[in-house]
Amino acid sequence: MNTESIGRWAFIAGVIIAILAGIASAVGGGMGGWVPLVMLILGVIVGLTTITEKETTPFLVAAIALLVANGGRGFLLVDSVLPGVGTAIDTILVTLAAFVAPAAIIMAVKAIYNIGRTR
Repeated sequence: MNTESIGRWAFIAGVIIAILAGIASAVGGGMGGWVPLVMLILGVIVGLTTITEKETTPFLVAAIALLVANGGRGFLLVDSVLPGVGTAIDTILVTLAAFVAPAAIIMAVKAIYNIGRTR
């Protein structure tokens, strides 16, 4: 199995875990302490193996948008109308942020290094 394939599977696993964590939180379950650690590890794998130099800028923009979009945790307000739905969405976004943040840091450092190296 090559590194690109490992990165692709790490990405798929990260998204699935985020969705399952959101569903679990909506039905009263917790997001066990292992979930953030697994998401961090998967994010590092994705950052090191999957994202190409050409994809760096779009990835970083998407990562910033994801982190900012849930910064106010506004989806929790949905619970007043649809109990559990806001919690599920919020947990999915928080878990995705835990997954994307390490990859974003790796890509940002790579981008800074490449900019400094070429000048």
